Amino acid sequence: MSNSQGAYVGIDINSRNTVLSIYKSNMDEPTTVSTVLGEENYSIPTVLAKRNGMGQWFFGEEAILKSRVKEAVMVEDLFNLALRGQQVFLDSETYQAKDLLVIYFNKLFSIPGPMAAMGEIEKLIICVEQVNLEVMELMNYVASMLKIDSKRIMLIDRNECFYYYALSGKPELFLYSVALFDYSGSNMVSVVMNRNQTTRPQLITLDVVNHGDINENKDEMFDEIIADTFGSKLFSSVYLVGDGFDGDWMKVSLSRLCKGRKVFLGKNLYSKGACYAGYVKDGKRDWPFIFIGDNDLKLNLSIKILENNVMKFFTLIDAGQSWYDAKGECEVILDGEPEIEFYLQRPESREVHTDLLELSDLPKRENRTTRLRIEARPVSDVAISIVITDLGFGEITPASGKSWTHTISLKGE
Repeated sequence: MSNSQGAYVGIDINSRNTVLSIYKSNMDEPTTVSTVLGEENYSIPTVLAKRNGMGQWFFGEEAILKSRVKEAVMVEDLFNLALRGQQVFLDSETYQAKDLLVIYFNKLFSIPGPMAAMGEIEKLIICVEQVNLEVMELMNYVASMLKIDSKRIMLIDRNECFYYYALSGKPELFLYSVALFDYSGSNMVSVVMNRNQTTRPQLITLDVVNHGDINENKDEMFDEIIADTFGSKLFSSVYLVGDGFDGDWMKVSLSRLCKGRKVFLGKNLYSKGACYAGYVKDGKRDWPFIFIGDNDLKLNLSIKILENNVMKFFTLIDAGQSWYDAKGECEVILDGEPEIEFYLQRPESREVHTDLLELSDLPKRENRTTRLRIEARPVSDVAISIVITDLGFGEITPASGKSWTHTISLKGE
């Protein structure tokens, strides 16, 4: 199957529920997978259950039903247990929670209907509330157990999924500002997307406010939050996500929301946004926007090199990439002192910071007979780990095997 036919699979997962969408280049928009054919039953509980005395597993609603009638033992909080690297004792056996999450993902991928017809996975985009090293390591483990190449995995947070979703719709829906209200559980978060139309590409910013728990007088409290969030700004569209919006409680607030703007309510915004994110980041469509989110690198990292007698900067790491995806590598020949100077710069600033790494104990050699490999890998959005390895110079000077590791970040970070 050619790459153009590959499927972009967006999975929005948290400790409570999982939503799964699929996107292919021949589709107008991603389709969301329902566990019940013919129904819009999108939220799949993130739970697994094992049938008593047998190696049979159930997931989602079926796991809950089987455990209710005492046919199976259920594992709740599966995602968090796997993140914390914990063990689970089930039916007289001990399991690693991360291996149970692999079983859960296998079950997701075997849902009949669109999943069965999807073919090859071009990219698996996992949307989580917050991206960190623990999530990255866990998802890389799950992908490796599912025989999915780590290059086909992408991690993204909910705010970035919203950004991709909102800007993949019809242009009239983002003519002015766009708002998202996420009411998952009892907590409400508002996200306002602003677009600077004077920059090329257009710079997108998100204003995120956590309004805390809303349990009583929901309609009145939400109405106040809407008024505070909107102020006097113009909004083209509003998206409501989260099970907190279930039920028929919005009366006053809904009439305020709908005045002069489109309002959408649904459970699959993040999983669809994840599909769009993978598609856009693979360069499959024009994207005249730029957004530097919480997980995107806040700095550029370069070194100075001499190429064809011209001094120029070579960029190892670019700002704006997801820090857990980015890596840079090059090989250079040392000219002069045993040291490498790195240049760091924020993308919005002209100010350049320098960081000099001295290669202590490098064997003394004639000038320009030392080849070095420089590898750069971010460890956060503002810090990069550098590894420099002495490769020698062919038969003239053998490699010493020495390497130097250094973490650099912008001052004050």
